[in-house]
Amino acid sequence: MTVLGTASQSALGHHLESWNPAAPTAGPLGDLAHAMRTLDPELFADISRIARVPRLLIATDYDGTIAPIVARPTQAYPHPISLVSMRSLSALPETEVAVISGRSLRDLAAMSRLPREVTLVGSHGGERDIDAISELTPHQRAALQKLRRTVLELSTEFPEVYVESKPTGVAVHLRGLEDGPRAAAEKAIADLTATDGVSVVRGKEVADVSVVTTSKGQALEALREGCGATAVLYIGDDISDEKALETLGSTDVGIKVVSAEALAGAAGDGLGVVGTAARYTVADPDTVAVILTSIFELRRSWLFGQQAVPIERHSILANGQSTALVDPAGRVCWMPHPLPHSASMFSEILGSGAAGYYAVAPASGAKPLTQRYMSNTTLLETRWAGLTVRDYLAPVPEDSQDTVLVRVLSGDVEAEIRFAPRPDFGAYPARLELVGDGVRVTGTAEPIMLHARGVEFTLETEDGSDTAVARVNPRAVPGGEVVLVLVCGGSFEDTDFLLEGGEKQVRRLAAGYWRNWVETLDVPDFRRDDVIRSAITLRALCHVPTGGVLAAATSSLPEGIGGIRNWDYRYTWLRDGSMTVRELLGLGSSAEAEGFLSWLSGILAEAAGPEQLHPLYAVDGSALTTEAVLEHLPGYAGSRPVRVGNAAEHQVQLDVFGPVTELLHDVTAELGELTDEYWRLTCEMVTAVERRWHEPDHGIWEARRDPKHNVYTKVMCWVTVDRAIAIAERFDREMPGAWRQLRETIAEDVVTKGWNEKVGAYTVAYGEDDLDSACLFIGLSGLLPPTDPRFVATVDAIERDLRVGPTVWRYHYDDGLPGLEGGFHICTTWLIEAFLLVGRYSDARDLFDRLHALMGPTGLFPEEYDPTTETHLGNHPQAYSHLGYIRCAKLIADLGVASADTSAI
Repeated sequence: MTVLGTASQSALGHHLESWNPAAPTAGPLGDLAHAMRTLDPELFADISRIARVPRLLIATDYDGTIAPIVARPTQAYPHPISLVSMRSLSALPETEVAVISGRSLRDLAAMSRLPREVTLVGSHGGERDIDAISELTPHQRAALQKLRRTVLELSTEFPEVYVESKPTGVAVHLRGLEDGPRAAAEKAIADLTATDGVSVVRGKEVADVSVVTTSKGQALEALREGCGATAVLYIGDDISDEKALETLGSTDVGIKVVSAEALAGAAGDGLGVVGTAARYTVADPDTVAVILTSIFELRRSWLFGQQAVPIERHSILANGQSTALVDPAGRVCWMPHPLPHSASMFSEILGSGAAGYYAVAPASGAKPLTQRYMSNTTLLETRWAGLTVRDYLAPVPEDSQDTVLVRVLSGDVEAEIRFAPRPDFGAYPARLELVGDGVRVTGTAEPIMLHARGVEFTLETEDGSDTAVARVNPRAVPGGEVVLVLVCGGSFEDTDFLLEGGEKQVRRLAAGYWRNWVETLDVPDFRRDDVIRSAITLRALCHVPTGGVLAAATSSLPEGIGGIRNWDYRYTWLRDGSMTVRELLGLGSSAEAEGFLSWLSGILAEAAGPEQLHPLYAVDGSALTTEAVLEHLPGYAGSRPVRVGNAAEHQVQLDVFGPVTELLHDVTAELGELTDEYWRLTCEMVTAVERRWHEPDHGIWEARRDPKHNVYTKVMCWVTVDRAIAIAERFDREMPGAWRQLRETIAEDVVTKGWNEKVGAYTVAYGEDDLDSACLFIGLSGLLPPTDPRFVATVDAIERDLRVGPTVWRYHYDDGLPGLEGGFHICTTWLIEAFLLVGRYSDARDLFDRLHALMGPTGLFPEEYDPTTETHLGNHPQAYSHLGYIRCAKLIADLGVASADTSAI
């Protein structure tokens, strides 16, 4: 069996994607999201489960299963999507694929065009190799000669009877025969099977007569035993497939292809509504293609997702200007410089050490014991037996764009240091130079230097680039610690001070930056330490020099392993940024909110009008670069393409004015004054809504499809005007327009047009039947009271259709992109908040506890979670996830439902 590396298996994903333009039969069949929408939910859950077994056998029949039933069997070619899926499945590790057919083995091989990695079994299990006839006994050979003479006489008398010759027998096809030829054929079959040693296997309008007694059930059992399968998926359509289906156990999955006509006309006989031992029935080979594609995507995701370091186990370093990610083994695997959206020097997290890493670990190769943050900081400590590494980004002046990463080694075992910087995402070979105090990166636009006094490096070559390697025992170094200072920039003046014994003072400054801030917060007692960690994470995503706020620290960490939903989140979305600093404001820290609003004022000063604001900007206010693909990177767990930039910049997202105005509402209340600047911003947000609220847009989720009248967008337009009116009333300002009338007009529009009577809930857009978790804001915003039955019904519908275990999906509708994603943590927190609002306190507390259990070991959340594969997904750490966690913890504490027992509330 061929075992693929992540780069190779990623190519399979591109192969699957390439179906859509090629064949009219493909279309959405190659899309896992399509499968989730169209397959029976229990069937989809079962194939999701079986995709995660240690060793899987997938076996199918041929005609009527992976190939259509046609008038001439010689023209039954396999469904193109099934063909590619089976080829791809056979290339996955710990995965066996087989076709068990009534056809002769030679015919099956010629027709199927499947590779040798797919096991082909012909003649209902009678042929497992092309030399089956050589194994016949003399008695069987004599019976075979008689059999062939008989069918030759039959076909001579009745030429319309199609007889298919096989090495150990014949197949007599009965489809389309008149009464006379059919009766003659049936008599010949009966005479043959009366002969000792001759058996018949009946199928749909075909009788396979053979001198070898076997069945598809025996063939399947032999395959299972031969490959040691943990579980089996079998799909067939014929009577002969029942023998295989009957062998399946409780951990296996059996599927029978039954046409709609047959299903409608079938009578029960104790084996199910269509007389089958299969657990599920599907309508046609098209659906089989969907199933095979789905199981490939799911299994690939599970297999290769296991090989990558789990996303949630990465920890962030931050100092208010720069960020870096460290994996559980102490490897710096991500560090953009000089700005958050700049190219990264270490990009190993995107699938390859060739993209850059910076590792410190025991030379012995011992595994780490623990990794934790120093209390209330982003200073990280990774510990092995006999070795501890403390990592942090040192404070730098706000007018500097330097990045200074400090790593301090202590202990009594020999450590190995591997410094492999790869500027510009490793797009070109990196060259290093050994100098007196360490290692210099050459050929870069600005100085990059690793200062490591007392450490002797040597240079090695990895993937065409230089890597600096050193071994050192910290106990043997004066002071008992090794101090490594990586300076990207050149204006940082404290390097000598750090190396000469002042590192502890710099560490205290770095820790004080965070701890002093935490002391100013008003944190609920409920999950206090975790709320603090989430608050620190939100502040880590705030770019202090500009006031911009990152949605996440990374790019292209996938929303589905092996999929193409890989986006760059290192930018400031007006929506995400407003919500982030508003949550920090709610904890008592206003500086981030003021910085963000100052940043926004600068953006507006350059805009043609408030209604022309883009959904997102770089933290420095600059326009985004064109969304591009880094072809040389394999992607996290083989998830390609790797993208930089974000095309959502060009979308119309009219909801963004709502979160900004909510922030203005809260910050002015907190400060107790309304400055002229904040009043101007408030008026501009309402002006934008006045001019554009009635237009369709792309919505909060940035669906790459035509704009719609999205319910969430209309609600946020209402929020904009409602909160602006509240600001004006609180500070006795004259409203420069008919704001109250506008508020009522928008409310009436969304309340009446957004409700879907057939669905019994508010849906994604006017006239649409699909649910969207963002529709919870019809009540969370205050537009409808929590007692309104339409809001309660929407909560129930979203829980029923979009929640699975500890997570909630955004939606299940077609958003114009292939592949699946996980549930969004922010959506989970919205449902928790909705539960609290409608009085379902026990449900709220239970779902919050389930969300809390998904937190990474150092207290961080990525964007999403897939409960099917139990995989954390998306960019990391994600602001949405943490601000939702904080909000729910505060609400639970404020409502007094922090106790698990809420029966008395």
